[in-house]
Amino acid sequence: MEKLSKGKKDNITVSVVVMTKNEEKNIVACLESLQNFMEIFVVDSNSTDKTVILAKERGASIANFTWDGKYPKKKQWCLENLPFSYEWVLYVDADEIVPQLVAAEIREIMEQGPNHDGYFIEYDYVFLGRVLKYGHKVNKLVLFNKKKGRFLDYDDLDVVNMWEVEGHYQPQITGSVGKMRSKMVHHDHEDLFSFYEKLNKYSDWEAYLRLKGILRTEKQARLRSRRIIQKIEKYIPFRWAVMFVYSYILRLGFLDGAEGFYYAMTLGIYHAMITMKIKELEINLRKEEQVGQ
Repeated sequence: MEKLSKGKKDNITVSVVVMTKNEEKNIVACLESLQNFMEIFVVDSNSTDKTVILAKERGASIANFTWDGKYPKKKQWCLENLPFSYEWVLYVDADEIVPQLVAAEIREIMEQGPNHDGYFIEYDYVFLGRVLKYGHKVNKLVLFNKKKGRFLDYDDLDVVNMWEVEGHYQPQITGSVGKMRSKMVHHDHEDLFSFYEKLNKYSDWEAYLRLKGILRTEKQARLRSRRIIQKIEKYIPFRWAVMFVYSYILRLGFLDGAEGFYYAMTLGIYHAMITMKIKELEINLRKEEQVGQ
C-alpha cells in the first residue's frame, strides 16, 4: 500500500474509503469534495486509465485490490486490511460528491460524540444534468464505527456477471443506527450508456437474490418506505409501474421536470428488468431440474 502525506486543510477524524476501477472521469470531483477529511484511501482494482495517477496527485493513500472470486468482497476487505487511523469510516463511491453540509454534519457528530453506531445518508441524484430534489431517494448506510460494522457474506457468487463490490445491501451494524440530515450527491460523469450498463449488472444481482429470498435481510437496512414498496411489489405483477408511480407521483418527481419523468421511467425499466430476469432464472432452473430427472 502506498501511503501519502495528508496535507488536509481541516480535521474531520474519519477515514474515507473511495473504491475505484477506471474512474478517471469521476475521481477528481469526488476527492476534491473530501479535502476536509484527515484520511482518504483510494482502493483501486487494477485501473487501466489515469484513476490512480489523479488520486495520488490529490494526496490520497492508494491500495490495490484484486478480487479472487470469493469472500470477502471489496468493502469488507477494506475493513479487514486497510490501516485506518480513525475509528469511524465513510464509504464513498467515485461517482459521489460529499457536499460541505455533509462534511460539517459529520464533523459535528465526531466532535460531540456519535449517538449511534452507524448512519444512513440520503442521496440526491444528478440525472441528465439536473440535481433531482424529488422522486425516489436512495439511502445508504455508509458512515459507521468500523468495530461495529460488517458486510455479510451473501450467497451471491453464482450471480451472472458477478462483480467484486458488495451490491446494494447494507453493512450489518452491532448497535443503533441513525440518519443524517444533510444529503450526499450522486453525480456520475459517464454517459447514459454506462449508466444503463450498470443497471443491467445490478438487475442480475437483484433478480438472483430476490428469487432466493435473501435480499436485504439486515434489520437496519429496512427503511419504512422501502418496506412498503417491497410489500406492494410482492402482490402486484407490474412492479415497474408501481415504481414509476411511486417516484413520479407519490414522491413528487414531476416537480423535477422532464428529468424527473425520465428518472422515474428509468426506475420502472430497472424493475421490469428484474422481473424479467427472475422469470428467466425460473425457466433455467426448471430446465435443469428436467435434465436431472
